[in-house]
Amino acid sequence: MIDPLHQFAISPVFKWSFCGVDLSFTNSSLAVLVAVVLVFVLFACGLKKDGMIPSRLQAFIEMMYELVAGMITGNAGKAGLKYFPFVFSIFFFVLLGNLLGMVPYMFTFTSHIIVTFTLAMIVFLFVTILGIVLHGFHFFSLFMPKGVSIFLAPILIPVEMISYMSRPISLSVRLFANMMAGHTMMKVFAGFVAMLGIFGVAPMAVNVVLTGFEVVISMLQAYIFTVLTCVYLSDAVHLH
Repeated sequence: MIDPLHQFAISPVFKWSFCGVDLSFTNSSLAVLVAVVLVFVLFACGLKKDGMIPSRLQAFIEMMYELVAGMITGNAGKAGLKYFPFVFSIFFFVLLGNLLGMVPYMFTFTSHIIVTFTLAMIVFLFVTILGIVLHGFHFFSLFMPKGVSIFLAPILIPVEMISYMSRPISLSVRLFANMMAGHTMMKVFAGFVAMLGIFGVAPMAVNVVLTGFEVVISMLQAYIFTVLTCVYLSDAVHLH
């Protein structure tokens, strides 16, 4: 029997411990390293020649640049472009993390809640600290919008605070759940193909469709993660 969850198991590539602490380099660490290296290689090759007529790779990078810049200006305005490098890095890291999982024998590190939660916490802490730096204690007016009756404060402030504090959870669970569910479903149908043999044409056809669908979902989830990052950035920059 094929275990559809075995693909999410973290295993050491090489083991290493220091003072009793396990510091092994795992398949998840390898996938993260590959994603980071691919980003550097992609941009180093794409921007090596800045010609009037761009190459296909340069055109792709410029298209991604305009896409992320459009997400920032559309949600946080031109003031948000100051934080373009942060948002752009988040977008490409999540995108490559999702797409690498579609490569055979590669590991989908965005299918682990600890990875997506860490990314979400980085975004959450960044926008929170930024909001406090830009606005001081006035940042906390985010929990009590202007024009709302003071009598609603005992109800509204706790609700707004819970909503704000739950952002890292919703942001991380959305990405993790979509990646895990999609890859699990693909593995289940692949198991049907292996068990049915020559009669596994139907599940194989379904798996081909699921593969294309999962590629789209991988790109869509990176887009959604980045858009929500821009929305949170807008709150930090402009408040209500």
